[in-house]
Amino acid sequence: MYFDSHAHYDDEKFDPDRFNLLSGFKNNIDYIINCGADLSSCQKSLELANQFDFIFAAIGVHPENIYDLTQNDITSLENLAHHEKVKAIGEIGLDYHYENYSRDKQIYWFEKQIHLANKLNLPIIIHSRDAATDTFEIIKANAKTKGVIHCFGYNFQMALDYIELGFFIGIGGVITFKNAKKLVEVVSQIPIEKILIETDCPYLSPEPNRGKRNDSSNLKYIVEKIAQIKNIPHQEVARITCSNAKKLFEIA
Repeated sequence: MYFDSHAHYDDEKFDPDRFNLLSGFKNNIDYIINCGADLSSCQKSLELANQFDFIFAAIGVHPENIYDLTQNDITSLENLAHHEKVKAIGEIGLDYHYENYSRDKQIYWFEKQIHLANKLNLPIIIHSRDAATDTFEIIKANAKTKGVIHCFGYNFQMALDYIELGFFIGIGGVITFKNAKKLVEVVSQIPIEKILIETDCPYLSPEPNRGKRNDSSNLKYIVEKIAQIKNIPHQEVARITCSNAKKLFEIA
């Protein structure tokens, strides 16, 4: 009953064994959202969704990849997003970690992709790193649909602010890290009904596999940690977070 709400199985790190790995998930991973990061990965995500019944696609351009975007590319994203297995616009957002990236351009294309989500009535999957205030204010001002804050890395109050907007909080492998005290506080305080679990694979493997290639089989470690923090059974965390994701992405 695991729902991996954020994965990148189109990544080249899965080239050696992608089909066999995904085929092996059919009995223990209920659903996966494979998220686009650029136009090529959006197309590959859709191809994976067509190949596997339990995989769905999100279509969007990551903030690190927006610098050559054109309005024609937004039209291409819209055309892809009309496919029945596309369930969200993402991964979109802001990343201020590297100072040589234009913040103005990131904001421009972030807003453009939010407007596309509004037009198509699709939820948004948000990337936000070192950009807490701008991300929140842009979403608050522009988003007419709901979504999830992927790999949430801010404080408890910011989590509450997003929840008040109707958003979910994405929790991944970082919750198992020893230095994740702030995230542990967030998970302990927010309702389980507002949490989605994710891998962001092939990145951010949880303990005890930190540093290795991540995949959806590691969701169990994330669920175990959330269950420990909230003092509820593992099966309940898996069931509720799966139900949360099905609700957000409108999967029956």
